[in-house]
Amino acid sequence: MYDLKANNKRIREIYRELLSFCRPIIKKNEMPKLREAFEMVLNFHKDNWAETGEDYIYHSIGVAKITLKELNLGVTSVICSLVHNIVDGDKITLKDISDRFGEEVAVITEGYIRLSEIKTEKISIHSENFRKLYLSLVKDIRVILIKLAHRLHDMRTYELIPEEKQQRFLQEVNHIYIPIAHRLGLYNIKSELEEKWLQFKDPGIYTTIAKKLKDSTTKQKVFIQDFINPIERELFKMGYKFEIKGRPKSIHSIWRKMKNQNVEFEDVYDLFAIRIIINAGNKDEKSICWRVYSIVTDIYQPNPNRLRDWISSPKASGYESLHTTVVGPNSKWVEVQIRTARMDEVAEKGLAAHWKYKEGGEKKEQEEWMNKIRDVIENPEQENTNFKKHSKIDLYSDNIFIFTPNGDLKKLPKGATILDFAYEIHTSVGDMCSGAKVNNRIVPIRYVLKNGDKVEVITSKNQKPKLDWLNVVITNKAKAKIKRSLKEEKYNEAEVGKEILRRKLRNRKIQFNDAIIDKLIKEYKLESSVDLYYLIAIEKIDLGDIKKKIEDDSAESRNLNKTIDKEVTTQVRRPDEKSDFMLIDENIDNMDYDLAKCCNPISGDAVFGFVTIGKGITIHRINCPNARQLLSKYNYRVIDVKWRKSDENQTYLTTLHVSGNDEIGILNSITSVISSDFKVNMVSLNVDSGNGGKFNARLKLRVKDIRHLESLVAKIVKIKGVKKAVRVDPD
Repeated sequence: MYDLKANNKRIREIYRELLSFCRPIIKKNEMPKLREAFEMVLNFHKDNWAETGEDYIYHSIGVAKITLKELNLGVTSVICSLVHNIVDGDKITLKDISDRFGEEVAVITEGYIRLSEIKTEKISIHSENFRKLYLSLVKDIRVILIKLAHRLHDMRTYELIPEEKQQRFLQEVNHIYIPIAHRLGLYNIKSELEEKWLQFKDPGIYTTIAKKLKDSTTKQKVFIQDFINPIERELFKMGYKFEIKGRPKSIHSIWRKMKNQNVEFEDVYDLFAIRIIINAGNKDEKSICWRVYSIVTDIYQPNPNRLRDWISSPKASGYESLHTTVVGPNSKWVEVQIRTARMDEVAEKGLAAHWKYKEGGEKKEQEEWMNKIRDVIENPEQENTNFKKHSKIDLYSDNIFIFTPNGDLKKLPKGATILDFAYEIHTSVGDMCSGAKVNNRIVPIRYVLKNGDKVEVITSKNQKPKLDWLNVVITNKAKAKIKRSLKEEKYNEAEVGKEILRRKLRNRKIQFNDAIIDKLIKEYKLESSVDLYYLIAIEKIDLGDIKKKIEDDSAESRNLNKTIDKEVTTQVRRPDEKSDFMLIDENIDNMDYDLAKCCNPISGDAVFGFVTIGKGITIHRINCPNARQLLSKYNYRVIDVKWRKSDENQTYLTTLHVSGNDEIGILNSITSVISSDFKVNMVSLNVDSGNGGKFNARLKLRVKDIRHLESLVAKIVKIKGVKKAVRVDPD
């Protein structure tokens, strides 16, 4: 049966307990606020006091104790710890908190609520982004620290946590709160969280290691005493005031070593840690620690690879100590930590030893302290203790973190839209994006996302990227994907437009050629034929509007063809008027023609002529690498040609590729055949030899005609060691 009198007695005891641990720091004017916060929590839970209310009260006070005693925060944080989980929007709102306790408490409480609403099912695969999200969501770093206190209290009362929440709590502890405690130098809290995490995550392993440690307790004590005795004698001789603590490594630390080194418990070589704490003045701290290090290593052989000097370069958290691992009695490895009393206080309390939060003090001091903590959490790799001069609010304003429906976390720049998020997921999702559900509310693609939003993209098969989308997105990734999609779409549309124009010209019996296309490009002041075809396809250029231009272009094209025919007729002397062939020899000095450099035709090759406006005729081999394109696309500018017998002194440039076994004198034999036997002028020779006993040679030669070349090739392949000799196209 519920006993009201006993209940009231417990309430008084709870409040006195609360006052007792606040008394050293609380000011007189803060007492009413503390009393009001306590009464607010009592009233909130009074209806359920007989069932769970008492548990909630003890929980709130437990969190407040950790906040004050172990995190070194002040009365404001104690009040926040009391009211952190009673805002429900009905009985108590954030406005109620602000009206009663001020904006500072309301901001911290609101931040706590926001963190508590984050779904952390996938925290194990996004732990770094979750940590950054936590930091970017809150306006006051004390939110993170109170959350840390809350989780530590949860782990101390793990049996009271509902079973459905236990695994999520364990994941958060492992991926968020242990790393934060470590980076802040809160090693006692970190160690306790690690121990309890392993105990509840894998009780079998935890129990096994704990039993083995317990079974060897007597031996451990004897070993530790035997180890420290000679060190104590030397330190007494030197006149130092000191304390030596010896203990086995934590169960979690031993488990991690077993896992990382893939060894059994008995094979973990440094199960013990010895801490030597020297009472010394600040001026002599470093030199004294190094002198003690010298004493230890004179007695025991050190492992030079295991020396850690965090005195010369303290950790970002302020941690200072000398660590070394030495061979102790019975050849067992022992880790020795050497530090002064001041260093030990920092090691125990972390940043709080240097940066005790002065709540109610100067705003600048508060911001510096919070920025220091923020900087250490965000940048664990830093090895100096200088904090960055950032505003506590603006420090992480450059990025936002967005949840997918499956709980994955995506990082985007501030100002990113639904469309940016869609392209961050996948190109096809972005291309078909028509909107989204943000926190279960439908919004358009232009909606600017907020930190911590949960977004489900809505897609449509009929949706396609549009040019104005480039004004919607802000990420380079999204812009690049939109441009690529627009370009592909443009080329696809351009093919349609090209076919439309081709049919239009064919219906009017006008040849589809470059001259007409170039004319239209210039007329419409476009950059390429793709632009022309695309505008035709999307009906930005009406075929009716270009009807007259096509007719004008057709007339101009016919005149152009007549001009070309006239040029060819006047410049090319034919053997007779019925022949379709022009003759080429050195005596045709009134015709402007060139031998194509892409295939280097020589007398006797099967060739064709290609008419270039204003540049005469270029002669190509039929098997030229460019022949297919020229013959298919520009057949109206192709004419037939044939060779006339040349002067004996006329030569043509050609290229040979010769390969074979890399034998002594083989290149000399090849060049001898070329220069001496055939009197051929060799323009250049490039040789690649020594590759598996093979050689490859590329030779540029001047030959008289095709028969001359064929004879030369036949002679070269007969040389011993030559496997192949073929004519190739120029580079």
